[in-house]
Amino acid sequence: MCGRYTLLADELEVLRAFDLEQDGIDNFGQSYNIAPGQNVLAIIHDGNKKRAGYMRWGLVPSWAKDEKIGYKMINARSETAHEKPSFKKLMAQKRCLIIADSFFEWQKNEAGKQPKRIQLADRKLFAFAGLWDKWEQEDKDLFTCTILTKEANPFMQDIHHRMPIILPKEKETDWIEPQKEKPDTMHAFLQNIDIDDLHAYNVSSYVNAAKNNDATCIAPLA
Repeated sequence: MCGRYTLLADELEVLRAFDLEQDGIDNFGQSYNIAPGQNVLAIIHDGNKKRAGYMRWGLVPSWAKDEKIGYKMINARSETAHEKPSFKKLMAQKRCLIIADSFFEWQKNEAGKQPKRIQLADRKLFAFAGLWDKWEQEDKDLFTCTILTKEANPFMQDIHHRMPIILPKEKETDWIEPQKEKPDTMHAFLQNIDIDDLHAYNVSSYVNAAKNNDATCIAPLA
C-alpha cells in the first residue's frame, strides 16, 4: 500500500520535470509527511495540455452519499481496479499523476514496525499512477484521488507485500492522455510496467504521526 510520502522539490523543479506549460501552481507547498486526507499535487490532461493542481487524497466517487468514504479509498488495487464499480469508469477516463519524491513504508520486525523512506535510485521526482473524480453536492465541488498499488517487486518484498505504482518517465503522459480507453486496456498497461530501481533507509518513528512535518521525518536513523 502507500500511506505516506514526501514532496520536497520546489515549484520550478516540478514544472520542468513534468513539462508543464503553466506559469505556476496555486497553493504550491513542500511536505515531509504527506498523509491521507490532505491536499496533494496531481497532474491531469485537459484535452489540450497537462495541468497541475491540488486534490484531496482519498477518493470520493461521484456517486458517493458521504465524503467520509474517501478515508477508506486512499489506495486502489491495480489488479482489480478495472472491475470494481468505484474505479472502473475512472480507469477509462480519469487518470492522473500524483507527484512525489519518496514514500514511506513500515517493515515488520521483532520490535514492531520500522519506518523506511524509499526513493528511486536514478531520479529525484516521480509520479504515482492515480485515479481521480469530482464529487458534487449542493454548493460543494470536491476533487479527490487515489494511488494505484500492485504486488511488491523483489526489492520491496522484504519491506511490505504491496507497493505504489511508480510510472516510468516515458509512460507518464501515456497514462494521463485524455482519450477514453477501455478499463481492460489500462489494466494491461499497468500490469506491464516495470518499477525503476529503488533504495531505502530507516527513519525514526517520528514520521508515524501525521502532525510531524519537518526534516526529522527523513533523517537517517543512526
